[in-house]
Amino acid sequence: MSIEIRHIEPTRSALRTFVHFPIDTLYRDNEYYVPALCRDELNTLDPKRNPAFEFCESAYFMAYRNGRAVGRIAGIINRVVNERTGKHQARFGYVDFIDDDEVVDGLIDAVKQWAIERNMDTLTGPLGFTDMDPEGCLIEGFDQLGTQATIYNFEYYSKQFERIGMVKETDWIELKVYVPSEVPPKMARVANIVAQRLGVHNLHYDSHRKLKAEQGEAVFNLINEAYDSLFGYSPLTPAQIDQYIDEYLPILPLDHISLIADGNDQLVGVGISLPSISQALIKCRGRLFPTGWYRLLRAIKGRKNQIVDLMLVAIKPEYQGKGVNALLFTDLIPVYNRCGYKWAESNVELEENTRVQQQWQYFDVEQHKRRRAYTMPLVPAPAPANQETTK
Repeated sequence: MSIEIRHIEPTRSALRTFVHFPIDTLYRDNEYYVPALCRDELNTLDPKRNPAFEFCESAYFMAYRNGRAVGRIAGIINRVVNERTGKHQARFGYVDFIDDDEVVDGLIDAVKQWAIERNMDTLTGPLGFTDMDPEGCLIEGFDQLGTQATIYNFEYYSKQFERIGMVKETDWIELKVYVPSEVPPKMARVANIVAQRLGVHNLHYDSHRKLKAEQGEAVFNLINEAYDSLFGYSPLTPAQIDQYIDEYLPILPLDHISLIADGNDQLVGVGISLPSISQALIKCRGRLFPTGWYRLLRAIKGRKNQIVDLMLVAIKPEYQGKGVNALLFTDLIPVYNRCGYKWAESNVELEENTRVQQQWQYFDVEQHKRRRAYTMPLVPAPAPANQETTK
């Protein structure tokens, strides 16, 4: 039975079908799959709502067999990253499919043709529009609960990518970081020495409004500085920063945010964490209504959660490798103990990023997941026999 590949227009109704396919069909009964919050994914894919479309373009495709959805994929071109790297690279992301060669070939071929028509010569993914979107195909850790910031996929995904000739571009690892019952003494000593030597200190806020007004832009400007040299990084624009400040800062528990400032109260480090909302997202199937909002609110506000998600750690480049991270964790460990967390999910970190991995030297850790970005060259289809090709 042949498949049909449909180009999906970015209307809200069509995008809902695209977003709901993995939640309602492919992973419906999978206990490790954590669905995205549907509203957020819809807004990310919608050119009218995502500021990344100031410098990105995309196309969406779904595969059908006998009228039944069996796969989806997005093609993305990030012009800012291409200009920074000098590449002509298309990305693929938001990719899900049944284990079927014909389905995979049809989806990938659709994105390849779309990319070739736009003069791209490489296809890489799974990636999103920017690093704030989930990225990387899971290749280890299929029996581990996912997080709201990462992709879960079946084991056959990587086998399918490799079957069609894709090879490794880069890997990310994820760690389960066990929360110690107290701040490790060596870490406490390092934090004290660093604070005195560098003249840095922790900042605390008891008001979301004040945090947003005084540090909102500074937090995301620092992220831009700290992540600038990482694989495929796309600097956040002012419009994106405004969006993240408005949408995400107000819902974060203030005691789960650790800020480090210099003697002039200029931000040099930030650590942002969030009580795990994975189980809440599973139970509400990624939907806010009718009761999803309540489940998510309970997960964020409650204190009966064993897992905390480390959303990001960013240190100003000139302060990296100097032990500043110790101040973040001496600040957060007492909070994690009060909340009863057993372990923290590190979320993704590049396998070659040794500096960020050194911050776990004081903890008992377990590497429990690995994910990969794949890449392949794009070769235009040859012209039919006896037909000339014109430029």
